[in-house]
Amino acid sequence: MKTLILAAAAAISMAAAAWADPVEGIWQTEADDGAFAHVSMAPCGGAICGTIARTFNAAGEYRSENIGKPLVWNMVQQKPGKYGDGKIWQPSTGKTYRSKMTLEGNVLKVSGCIGPICKKQTWRRVQ
Repeated sequence: MKTLILAAAAAISMAAAAWADPVEGIWQTEADDGAFAHVSMAPCGGAICGTIARTFNAAGEYRSENIGKPLVWNMVQQKPGKYGDGKIWQPSTGKTYRSKMTLEGNVLKVSGCIGPICKKQTWRRVQ
């Protein structure tokens, strides 16, 4: 009986991992205003959201007031590797932009636009 329970638990764990969105995980942003962050991407409702998990500057890791704040929200997968209809916040300016993302392996290309003006970053998977 114990073996059956362990086997069922292992099967459920593997099934949950198979359903995980490939963009889930920890991503490192590019430097902006001398600092960069690790962003934890996870499901939020039917979308993907990203929260600032750690922050770094030239001196190393530091405790920013932005840790725990949402950086990306309402990002909807439109087709495999393509996400849109979301928002992204730029901590250095306090501005929020319309956003989309493209996932290519361990690289996440993120853009944010206000009208015709867009900013882009390439994030790298940390975990």
